[in-house]
Amino acid sequence: MSPYDPSAFPPFAVTVDLVVLTVRRHALCALAVRRGEPPFQGRWALPGGFVKVDEDLSAAAARELVEETGLCAHDPDSPVQANGAHLEQLATYGDPKRDPRMRVVSVAHLALAPDLPAPRAGGDANSARWAPVDALLTQGGYGREGEQAAPLAFDHAQILSDGVERARSKIEYSSLATAFCPPEFTVGELRRVYEAVWGVALDPRNFHRKVTGTPGFLVPTGGTTTRQGGRPAQLFRAGGATLLNPPMLRPDV
Repeated sequence: MSPYDPSAFPPFAVTVDLVVLTVRRHALCALAVRRGEPPFQGRWALPGGFVKVDEDLSAAAARELVEETGLCAHDPDSPVQANGAHLEQLATYGDPKRDPRMRVVSVAHLALAPDLPAPRAGGDANSARWAPVDALLTQGGYGREGEQAAPLAFDHAQILSDGVERARSKIEYSSLATAFCPPEFTVGELRRVYEAVWGVALDPRNFHRKVTGTPGFLVPTGGTTTRQGGRPAQLFRAGGATLLNPPMLRPDV
């Protein structure tokens, strides 16, 4: 048996790509960055980067999340942080031709956070933006007003589509929808998260009955707010349940 020779194998690199989702103006939005260098220079893409030699995958994803958004990956065993975001591994993408430079395997991650301010990637407001996922995934491609539309770079349209579907399915059976909410929120604000992620309108009374009747989903804080206008609304925080029983099933559309 011949000894192992690393030089006998073609080199390849590993990257992490981030599907960062938030709800802005009642729409599900993803963070998109404009590529400043080849390949696909000038095209919009998901944020991400190469994994460092001494870095594991979760650390690389958390580092990219901080660099791109200023958010820290939330530790489920710690209290909710003001700048914390849910971060989980999504899937691995390894088509040999996905990157024209060389063989690059991407380990994509999904990040969810409450309504986030305008991004400032690299200090250039024109190089990063929140865009509705429907616009990013439109068949003709995406472009800002006055730009020529083009598909997302690499295979990022597929990665984004997979991340959105992961979020849509997970809020059915888990408490993940609260990751889009501030630490204290109303049932109406939570309903608008579900409506934005699923792209449907929900009956307010039926939704209120379901979420307040699901054990461990929501915990009353004892406070109220008028930030939605009208009468004071009761404030809740996320309960201890991670799985919802019964689940919040997505309506047929």
